[in-house]
Amino acid sequence: MKKTTKKIVSKGPGLKMYFHAGTHDAIVKFQYEQDLNAKELIYLEEIRPAIEKLVDNLLFIHTAGTNIPHEELRSDCISFLYETLKKFDASRGSKAFSYFNVVAKNWIVVKTRQKQKYSRRHMSIDDKAVQLEFESIMTMQPDFDLRNHAERKLAQTKQLNSLFSEIKTKLESANELLCIEAIINLFSNIDNIDLFNKRAIFVYIREMTNLTSKQVSISMSAIRRHYRESMKDCEFDIFV
Repeated sequence: MKKTTKKIVSKGPGLKMYFHAGTHDAIVKFQYEQDLNAKELIYLEEIRPAIEKLVDNLLFIHTAGTNIPHEELRSDCISFLYETLKKFDASRGSKAFSYFNVVAKNWIVVKTRQKQKYSRRHMSIDDKAVQLEFESIMTMQPDFDLRNHAERKLAQTKQLNSLFSEIKTKLESANELLCIEAIINLFSNIDNIDLFNKRAIFVYIREMTNLTSKQVSISMSAIRRHYRESMKDCEFDIFV
């Protein structure tokens, strides 16, 4: 007789037992539930445990080797995902795990970089060496004027707001309007967001509009066209 061996199939790390089909269904049920008490119960019992585990795993992966405290990031990320529950659209055929895994990963990566940047730039006012260095800079650069910088920044902000309002009147589709609103939102919170590259901006806009990548690309092309027409004589460019 020919000896047969039983093939062992490893479930591997891709099978997330904590975030399963039941979690997916619970999120859909949460979206349609009208009773606030029932809605809260669904979240606490069926969704939050999976979200907590997802966040814990991603924090372990993406903050390894850093000295960033997990607790604050963990709490903020869980709150962010709670606010994002309403944006998930199961009718598109995507699985809840795939969607929230990407959303949470992007959020954690951005926030981790923000905190690392702040840590590198942060200086204690009690540090005598820092005080002496600052005084030296001020002595060497007598024209150093924070007020002028703030005024220039305010002027640029007003110019951009005016530009966005002008572009908005020229847009036709609902998707284009969603994208320009997302862009306005980004610029309104520019000091709280690290925009590292075009890909990061694209991800922000896609998550805020809940559009597909293709829809965002098409809409952004229309916005970019109107932007170019309005910015011919402007000294700065947000689409470089």
